[in-house]
Amino acid sequence: MATIYDVAKAAGVSPKTVSRVMNGDAPVNQQTRESVERAMLDLNYVPSSAARTMRSQRSGLIGMITGAISTSHHFEDTGLPEIYLVQGAQRVIDQSNRTLLIADSGGSAERIPALLQTFLEHRVEGILYVAEYHREVSLPLNVRDRPVVLVNCFDAADTPAILPDDEGGQFALVDGLVKRGHRRIGYLTLPQSQIASGLRVDGYARALAANGIDYDEGLVQIGALPSIVNEFDLLWDALDRVLRAEPTVICCANDKMAMRVYGLLRERGIAIPQQISVAGYDDYRMIAEHLHPRLTSAELPYAAMGALAADKLLRLIGGTVKPNEPNREVVSAPVAWRESVQTRDGVVTQLHSRRKDP
Repeated sequence: MATIYDVAKAAGVSPKTVSRVMNGDAPVNQQTRESVERAMLDLNYVPSSAARTMRSQRSGLIGMITGAISTSHHFEDTGLPEIYLVQGAQRVIDQSNRTLLIADSGGSAERIPALLQTFLEHRVEGILYVAEYHREVSLPLNVRDRPVVLVNCFDAADTPAILPDDEGGQFALVDGLVKRGHRRIGYLTLPQSQIASGLRVDGYARALAANGIDYDEGLVQIGALPSIVNEFDLLWDALDRVLRAEPTVICCANDKMAMRVYGLLRERGIAIPQQISVAGYDDYRMIAEHLHPRLTSAELPYAAMGALAADKLLRLIGGTVKPNEPNREVVSAPVAWRESVQTRDGVVTQLHSRRKDP
């Protein structure tokens, strides 16, 4: 394997000159540069990134921990929404001429300390930690000597974090439904253990109050369980309870739930949107744009969150973060209005809550 000394000898220059050409840290005349580059090519010389890192204290590497890759089998038919976080970050990192190293947690918290240690051993300049859903996390103390940005999560140490505006997203959806003539708005929620569930219910209630509509507990039911395996076991009975409250529209906690609600309503002989409208959350387009009718959904801004987190991390590395910048930032997104929501004239259709008899 060729060394820098072999390149210097072939080009007829000193090893220091070869280093200047590679690093671009000092002027070198064009003829000398071309001689060095030709010698590097002829000898198939590969510079040592480890040696450059030792000299410059800059590895050009950014570490990212995520569960988006290993959890892909849960989304085989619907796409992989969390990967948009990775893609958003990747675009920003690429523009900084750095390399993004991705480590997948396999959905196991026990693996994270070892993954972080591996990143530290490779001298990453900063770390992005991506959670699969909006939650609180706790990172090992050994990462504190590197800039860290949390994505879709936060911690008690007030580490810089980029979060979705769950409360604002649900508010925008429900407010838009009211403006389209809906006043009986059903809501099938996430499990109460999830932070996003409480925030979105707050947004739902705030939108009703802003429009002079009383909160009706019968219209709000838990539609999902924390377990992925039996996530929607509650959905049949929860939908029955909501239908008994005579809604004109049903908001679903996510688009996967909305897809199942489509089927359950059709089993009951209820037409969407002629008899009842349906809205989702997340705007997973592999679902929303392929349902019939196409699904109205509040966007979960994963790509924007990834990009903003990467930008924040790069500014932390470069020391250009403004003193008054908040450590915790929320990202908003619009509602994608599609054909599953119909404007109402104030008439409430009587609905059958049970399966339609054959």
